[in-house]
This record gives sequence, structure tokens and C-alpha cells, in this order.
Amino acid sequence: MLGEFQHSIDDKGRLAVPAKYRLAFGEGAVVTRGFETCLNLYPVAEWDAWAEKVSSLPSGQEDARQLMRLVFSSAAEVELDRLGRVNVPAYLRRYAGLDGEVTLVGVGARFEIWDRGKWDGNRQIVEQHGPELARQLDRYGI
Repeated sequence: MLGEFQHSIDDKGRLAVPAKYRLAFGEGAVVTRGFETCLNLYPVAEWDAWAEKVSSLPSGQEDARQLMRLVFSSAAEVELDRLGRVNVPAYLRRYAGLDGEVTLVGVGARFEIWDRGKWDGNRQIVEQHGPELARQLDRYGI
């Protein structure tokens, strides 16, 4: 998934997936909490790969258990309707503060769903710290 898309989430929690990416969600999708105050929307195949990695964490370590709880307890399976929309559960909308204008942010294999104002603030932080973030690439072997 690439780019930024400005959309609205309606009172029923429906959110349109950008048309060019709807085929990627044809098998279904999973929406869950993000690590910041946003949501993650995965095509089901990408979710399965992510879930397998998270499930393999050592359950004897508290931080691993907490991560598993965060990832799995909030996850919801969703389907695209005939208009290409997903229904985002109310508890996830509350967590991310979604009640109107949102930004879908392409992040490789998934979308992040942000309240538009929060995304604008986060993007400013990223842009201000670009050089620092670039130096981190070595840490990740890139």
C-alpha cells in the first residue's frame, strides 16, 4: 500500500478503501490497533503472516505477552461491502479518535487509518526528524 488518501468515516463506522487497492482486500481484511493512536488495516494474507510472527514470540516474557494482547485482543475481521467499504468497530474508532475526516496511509503491506488532524501532526514530526530517521536505516541493515 502506498500513498495518502483522504476519506471520511460515517456514523455507522464505514470507511471506503481506495479503489486501486480493493482487490488486495478481496479475501477479507483485519483491522486492529496501531502502535500509535491509529488503526492498522491488513489484507487477510498479510495479517496471517504478521499474526504468525507475533504468535511465535516467547510467551514466557512479559513484554511479548503484552504485545500479543495488544495485537490480538483488538483485532476484528472485516469484509468489503459492494461499495468497497469496511465497517470499523466502534471500540477501535474510539481508540483512534475516528469520527469524521480520516487519512489512510499506505505503509507497505497495510494501511494505517488516522484521524486527519493526528496524522498531520505525526507527518510534521516525521518530516522534522527525517535526517535522524535516515541514520536509523543502518541500524535496520538498509
